[in-house]
Amino acid sequence: MKKILMLFICMQALNGWAFQIEKSQPDSLQQTFNKDYVLRVKKAQNPIQIDGVVDEPDWIKAEKATNFYRVLPVDTGMAESQSEVVMTYDDKAFYLAFTFFDTIPGKRIAESFRRDFVFGNNDNFLVFFDTFLDQTNGFSFGASASGAKWDGIMHDGSAVNLNWDCKWESETLHSDDRWVTEMRIPFRSIRFKSGTDRWYVNFSRLDLKGNEKSAWAPVPRQFPTASLAYTGVLEWEDPLPKSKTMFSVIPYVFGSVAKDYEAGTKADYQTDFGFDAKIGVSTSMNLDLTYNPDFAQAEVDEQVTNLDRFELFFPEKRQFFLENSDLFAGYGYDVVTPFFSRRIGLDAPVLFGARLSGKLDNNWRLGLMDMQTEKTSLLPARNFAVASIQRKLFARSSAGMIFVNKENINEPGDVQDYNRVVGFDYNLASSDNTWTGKLFYHQSFDEEEHEHGQYAQGASLQYQTRNVKVRMDQTSVGADYNAEVGFVRRTGYNFLGPSLSYTWVPNKKVIAHGPFLESENFFNTDYEKIDYVQTLGYNVEFTNRAKAIVGVKDFFVQLQHDFDPTRTSEHFLPAGSEHNFTQFWAEFLSDNRKNFKWSALYSKGSFYNGDIDFMEGMIGYRIQPYVNFAMNVSYNEIRLPAPFEKANFWLLGPKMDLTFSDKVFLSTFVQYNEQIENMNINMRFQWRYAPVSDFFIVYTDNYFTGDWTSRNRALVMKLSYWFN
Repeated sequence: MKKILMLFICMQALNGWAFQIEKSQPDSLQQTFNKDYVLRVKKAQNPIQIDGVVDEPDWIKAEKATNFYRVLPVDTGMAESQSEVVMTYDDKAFYLAFTFFDTIPGKRIAESFRRDFVFGNNDNFLVFFDTFLDQTNGFSFGASASGAKWDGIMHDGSAVNLNWDCKWESETLHSDDRWVTEMRIPFRSIRFKSGTDRWYVNFSRLDLKGNEKSAWAPVPRQFPTASLAYTGVLEWEDPLPKSKTMFSVIPYVFGSVAKDYEAGTKADYQTDFGFDAKIGVSTSMNLDLTYNPDFAQAEVDEQVTNLDRFELFFPEKRQFFLENSDLFAGYGYDVVTPFFSRRIGLDAPVLFGARLSGKLDNNWRLGLMDMQTEKTSLLPARNFAVASIQRKLFARSSAGMIFVNKENINEPGDVQDYNRVVGFDYNLASSDNTWTGKLFYHQSFDEEEHEHGQYAQGASLQYQTRNVKVRMDQTSVGADYNAEVGFVRRTGYNFLGPSLSYTWVPNKKVIAHGPFLESENFFNTDYEKIDYVQTLGYNVEFTNRAKAIVGVKDFFVQLQHDFDPTRTSEHFLPAGSEHNFTQFWAEFLSDNRKNFKWSALYSKGSFYNGDIDFMEGMIGYRIQPYVNFAMNVSYNEIRLPAPFEKANFWLLGPKMDLTFSDKVFLSTFVQYNEQIENMNINMRFQWRYAPVSDFFIVYTDNYFTGDWTSRNRALVMKLSYWFN
């Protein structure tokens, strides 16, 4: 009760303070910070051909978005390399044409044809649409100089999830002094309010030759150009058409052969089928259905050497869980969230699932999800249900509630058991993005009797300007808090984490530099110190895009459980023992505009009651836009006193990415992990033979590095097609 009362008082204070910041803003329709930047879009009178040639009459008479402002390296003045954007639309789609003028001769930088390219490694153009005028959620589209596509769904004001794909088309052409991209995006591919005559929008260009990022509506350098708080206004000549019921189905067929050499079983041959379906309940609400989904084509996780006491976090990459994912996964922090979709389907196949998500109106968002997994020899059938509702407040803030339920479906006569979490979050975001914050309280429930708290509570507040960034984080998690469908890094602690950084922007050979200080402090439930990490560092950014960082970290750990820092020894450090150690580090990242690039990090110091040397690096080379090679390397040398033995851990990750065209890709990723004595080979061939329709061949092999015998091997073929 004391925790709930404290939370209520904090909520009232933060809510009142936020109201003072945003009280001038209307509740339902927030005016963008750049409301004076307006692009009026006329309806097309003739067909638009997507060929990279901007010569149709509708392009000639269209209003142009010009005079792009510089954002990086400094946010003053106009861009040296200017751009021009025109738009039009008809009843089925909207069209964009971008012209990017070159002021610096030389080859344009485009690392590959692969969709959803790495932003900082390519000359590119991005557009950000806020279709509901909430400056929090939206859609992003773009193209690199090679013509590679970029599409993602936006959340949290600026974050872009690139694992989301939809149907659209584009064409890119080059000439000596410019390059041009045309796009056609069907209205049915995104969500928006029917009958509206206004969106918010911004256009962003990265010109690597000139080391310049620019935007049509100006954005302060401390924020990404994806910040929806700084969009301009897009005015449609006529209200957008009321969309018809949208329906698409994506069936797939699947065949595989797998053999487990460690278990000594025979080769397992399987064939199967399934489908995903998307039903547009409205232009702002979507129903996703899946039956017998298969995720074999998802990219493999990049491994790390784990010297920590807690579970590692890996992001969700499966398409079904991504649209409006913040409605489900945006509660709490990354280290303590009540819903983590990767808990579903990784230990037992998903049989079917449904998800309803989107906007109810300008202020309300709703998310409902239900997933059913099959029974296995080790696990019962389980049902996962999630309900989330979110209310917009003031300019860009919101409040939301979530309910998560995991139910074991046992054999008749057995007692069913469950795990549930109920939570409330308040998200603060001022109209200019200077102030951001969060406040949350979550409570777990299950069949067990608990003596300790089953709660998770947190608060954060950040203030950021061009030079100063100040942040305070607070978390409190009860010892018996149990979110089985979430990600909870640790329980039974209280946390305080202030941080401060200052950046000078001289705009000379060094374009930005400054110190940063971070303090992470963990206490037990009686507020006795159990852990801390104090970090002091200095950042330097050069005009050639190279970066350097140096710093020192001071650690204190009071072990709550027996722990082996190497995770490979039969010995351990006892619970209750205290350890204080210090490490220095230096890091350098080279100019990523060059075909050859590299990065290196070296750290040295004490480690628990011993010493450690850590090295991490990357060497990359590209033959653009067809070949990208990267070698990731990390090495840990741990020297602990007897009875521990010296431990050396190599982690090698060579990766070759071949992009034959914007439709045919082949990637090979090898990961040698000495800590777990495993080498993994993952080869993935993808042929996008039609829009968002793919043929995959995926080969996976795992070897035991002790004697180089095969542990398991699998070959998968999958064919999918998107029917509208």
